[in-house]
Amino acid sequence: MAERHEIESHLKGETLVRKGLRHRAGGTPTLRLVPDLNVVKIGGHGLIDYGSQVVFPVMQEIGELSQEHKLMVVTGGGVRVRHILDIGIDLGMPTGVLAELAGKISEQNAEIVTLLLSKWGGTRVKTGELLDLPTLLHLKLLPVIHGTPPYGLYEHPPEAGLIPPHRTDTGALLMAEVLGARSCILVKNVDGLFTEDPRVNPKAELIEEITVSELIKRDMEDLVLERKMLYLLRDMVNVREIRIVNGHKPGNIGRAIRGEKVGSVITV
Repeated sequence: MAERHEIESHLKGETLVRKGLRHRAGGTPTLRLVPDLNVVKIGGHGLIDYGSQVVFPVMQEIGELSQEHKLMVVTGGGVRVRHILDIGIDLGMPTGVLAELAGKISEQNAEIVTLLLSKWGGTRVKTGELLDLPTLLHLKLLPVIHGTPPYGLYEHPPEAGLIPPHRTDTGALLMAEVLGARSCILVKNVDGLFTEDPRVNPKAELIEEITVSELIKRDMEDLVLERKMLYLLRDMVNVREIRIVNGHKPGNIGRAIRGEKVGSVITV
């Protein structure tokens, strides 16, 4: 057998899949690019689809908060994503194609939110420009990006069905992690994580704080956030919790950014 050409490094001769190597490499601290960043994910279904009566006050709150805190706004898709997924599934589109279609909707909402935040320096950021964020924030701009992860046609198949498992909640968490953000806040239309859907069962109880392991064990029928986030959060290095707040109640986003008790928090 011919001799392999190698380059001197700590990974010389490694397969990159050996268990011992993974544990050894995991001890290296990673660079936190924007450690004081707050990633604020605005739900399409929970906020944007409600129109001006809900959206305008949220934009005002975010804009004013951006004058004192470093923020990045991440947009979801909402009802139009559900519509295109329904059509695509009916026509037998593969999961990767469905992910591509869904991403175009969250991009539309990012364009809208950018314009609404222009008064406070709202600036549209594309996925490939994410590493420009430190510069944009230094210039006192307010970055807005859509939340669909760029897996596109390479989207992971779900355990069951065809709906892409990595959607905009997940995208917000992944971006918060790679940027080393201080917080990842999901802005929804309910007060937080409940034992059941409160719109179906008014007696459902709010879960103010829970660990990700406990939440996975509960195996709840419905969740206010994407289930994939729970499994990703377990492996995060920088982001150690997710907070869920009700954006229909003024001041909640600010309370979450300041670390006050509001909504629900899921911790590692």
